[in-house]
Amino acid sequence: VQLQASGGGLVQAGGSLRLSCAASGSTFSNFALGWFRQAPGKEREFVAALTWSGRNTYYAHSVKGRFTISRDNAKNTVYLQMNSLKPEDTGLYYCALARVSYSNPRDVTAFGSWGQGTLVTVSS
Repeated sequence: VQLQASGGGLVQAGGSLRLSCAASGSTFSNFALGWFRQAPGKEREFVAALTWSGRNTYYAHSVKGRFTISRDNAKNTVYLQMNSLKPEDTGLYYCALARVSYSNPRDVTAFGSWGQGTLVTVSS
């Protein structure tokens, strides 16, 4: 599966962005999906994830209530709606496809396929 993230950009604090991640391959709907981000000089960190059905979602504490992850299996696309953005949300955002078996959907090792990243910059 190949993943292509888009939707990043420059936005002022308090603004919104919607990231999209389109996947190739017919097995997209069978897998959990996630978003991670990496700020300059920092490790990649978990942002949000959802199960293959979309029924269960998981969020980092820092984004809960501001970000919403969703998926459209018919379009092979996962979204990340980001509202009330803060300068600390700045980073390269990656979408990822989970492995067949995983224990913790917040763990980077649960994901085996990664997109190239889209840059989000939030100015103060």
